Amino acid sequence: MNDFQHQTLSIINVGLRSFAENISSVGGAVEHVDWRPPANGDREIGVKLAELINHPAVEAANQVAFDRYAAANPVLVGVGVAARDLPDMEGKTILHAGPPVAWEEMCGPMKGAIIGAAIYEGWADNPEAAEKLAADGAIRFDSCHHHNAVGPMAGIVSPSMPVWIVNNEEHGNRAFCTLNEGLGKVLRFGANSADIIERLKWMETSLAPTLAAALKASGPIEMKPLIAQALHMGDEVHNRNTAGSSLLIKKLVIGALESDASQRDIRDMVAFVAGNDHFFLNISMPCCKAMLDAAHGVKGSSMVTAMARNGVHFGVRVSGLPDRWFTVPAPVVDGLYFPGYSIADAAADLGDSAITETAGLGGFAMAASPAITQFVGGSPSDALIQSRDMRNITIGRNSQFTLPALDFAATAAGIDVRKVVDTGILPVVNTGIAHKEAGIGQIGAGITSAPLDVFIQTIEPLHASVAAAS
Repeated sequence: MNDFQHQTLSIINVGLRSFAENISSVGGAVEHVDWRPPANGDREIGVKLAELINHPAVEAANQVAFDRYAAANPVLVGVGVAARDLPDMEGKTILHAGPPVAWEEMCGPMKGAIIGAAIYEGWADNPEAAEKLAADGAIRFDSCHHHNAVGPMAGIVSPSMPVWIVNNEEHGNRAFCTLNEGLGKVLRFGANSADIIERLKWMETSLAPTLAAALKASGPIEMKPLIAQALHMGDEVHNRNTAGSSLLIKKLVIGALESDASQRDIRDMVAFVAGNDHFFLNISMPCCKAMLDAAHGVKGSSMVTAMARNGVHFGVRVSGLPDRWFTVPAPVVDGLYFPGYSIADAAADLGDSAITETAGLGGFAMAASPAITQFVGGSPSDALIQSRDMRNITIGRNSQFTLPALDFAATAAGIDVRKVVDTGILPVVNTGIAHKEAGIGQIGAGITSAPLDVFIQTIEPLHASVAAAS
């Protein structure tokens, strides 16, 4: 036998940290592996999870769902109006980001944005009257996701708002999103002053018709090639959209010049888009929504088709459990804060923009965007690790979206709830951080993770669904 007493040992400790601490306290060299049992040690869930792992019916269903997602062909076809183009938008209806939430529960930025939308629609003359309408139940609230739509931050969609229309030409479904207002004090962060309403009216009466005319003249734009090119130019199409916005305006400006829009409106449109690097976000989001909705509703599939937050709840939807939201309290993001602000000022995580991560972009494509790490935290090497780690919890990879820094490897896509609960590796999300009070706006950004508990919730009903079909 080797004489261990006279050798330098390299010790790896798995499990309880106290074992590693005992070794290090007497001068030993030890590396601690933070391993935990699946499902936070819940034995019953662990048994059901084990029965779902490598289950033939789940594997087959996941292949169907993933193939539908991968084959989807999102095409930007026009600019419409919410009341006319979104399903079931009758009367005083306002849509919001994340899972459904009642007015009484809503966070400050969402309430402020709804008040602004009510004034914009002409349902109220002032914030007090708008708040009374909402509190009295005169306004119907619902999740954007229930109407084929998505929205960043508060995600507010009201009937008169212009919306991007994205067709999935492969499967025939549509997705929608409002136009991006720019940065600063904007409705999506709860601002509702007179200048905010004036900007929204200009977007409705000038910007949207000019964009619609440009798109009509240029023709529909296939979005996957544009997103793929943006990834190669340093975007991850969630928190960094500089390349995507630039590529889009290049395609639209020729159409605008060939349209019957006035030179003034064209100039204003180009200036607005050129001055707003986030403009493309409101197109990348419905593209991801259109791809993922094609995968929703596959019986037995454990693929996640939406992650969304409303400032109160963090929710996920699962393909094989299509009529349910699974929710846990939304976390407050411990990120990078602008000078003068801290985590004490932050609202809980908010917005539908995690649809990009759900589709294999955003945080999953961090390796494509080293510059974003300066905005959300971490380092370029962290970004590479995060993009690689996501391969461990996904069904496959999207060969149409590749990452130059990883030798043009395809992005990991198709989050599998089984793999998340089994490995404890959590989907990474890049996110902006809103002030908890309405109207103050963005106060930071950060890298966060979807909460494990929300995925644990899905295992029992998925197991029951698969068992019932067997």
